[in-house]
Amino acid sequence: MEKDQKNYKILIVEDNEGDFILVEDFLLEHMGQVEFTQAKNFQDLKNIMEIPQSPDQGFYDIVLLDLTLPDKSGKELIDATNEIGISAPIIVLSGYADLGFAIKSLSLGMSDYLIKENISSLGLYKSILYNIERFKFIQTLHESEKRYSELFHSSPIPMWVYDRDTMKFLDINRAAIEQYGYSFEEFLAMTIKQIRPQEDIPGMHNFEADNSNDKYFFQGVFKHEKKNGEIIHVDIQSNIIYYNGKKAEVILANDITERLNHIEAIEKQNEKLREIAWKQSHVVRAPLARMLSLIHLISDKTIPNEEKNVMLDHVIQSANELDEIIRDIVNISQQIIPKQINN
Repeated sequence: MEKDQKNYKILIVEDNEGDFILVEDFLLEHMGQVEFTQAKNFQDLKNIMEIPQSPDQGFYDIVLLDLTLPDKSGKELIDATNEIGISAPIIVLSGYADLGFAIKSLSLGMSDYLIKENISSLGLYKSILYNIERFKFIQTLHESEKRYSELFHSSPIPMWVYDRDTMKFLDINRAAIEQYGYSFEEFLAMTIKQIRPQEDIPGMHNFEADNSNDKYFFQGVFKHEKKNGEIIHVDIQSNIIYYNGKKAEVILANDITERLNHIEAIEKQNEKLREIAWKQSHVVRAPLARMLSLIHLISDKTIPNEEKNVMLDHVIQSANELDEIIRDIVNISQQIIPKQINN
């Protein structure tokens, strides 16, 4: 069998010199480039990890830990080893076949539990390869979760995660806490229904019953209610995720209340402008047309003065009517112009 030519750094925590040499021999059957370091007790292990003699001495691909050392053993040894914070997978090597403690050690963070008298060279080599790769995967997963957490909690837009089955909040970022006025603990005791106006809740039930909402991305505009009772409009974008083993949704809630209010104000201004345009094109024309016709008749020298006086009265009446219409237009314009200046 061709040897593995990758470079490995292996720390063996073993006080028995015979067992240490046996592990070395086993691994050298399958590995061609190995740097072994021995720690004969827990204090040696601690010194090696806490006070490295070179920049890379504190780094190891894997640690093989004898469970019975002169200064510590069993659970006490595992707990103390965990406190050091070793950034490598740890395989326990034990002389005792204790299934209960083997399970316990795995729950305490050990990567594997091997019985010394049952170890073969190939079995030990395979365990090391498996646990190195598994450790890398877990580290990558933790880094991914850390990046998600940093992006989630530092986002300036309110975000939260909720359970699709119970509708309870599972996680909330700082922006959501600031916008809605609830504390993190208050959010965790609530469901998403409690940030919706009471009149919108029946519609939520209909939405839940619609199978078409079971898609990985959704976008829509909804009304939400803050802790102080203020109603806001939010543009919701959501994605289905699995959060701690639960089917959940991550929500991004962008407050668009100000934008909608601005659009509504513009629509009202446009309605006023349409009213002004209609008055100018229709209402103003009527008295103006009468005035022009009457002025034309008054200039006719064949028409008696008595009739011209009556026509003049009609001209004055039309002029007053036109003046009133212009005043009305000015009043409407004054309602629009200040808002346009402010905006």
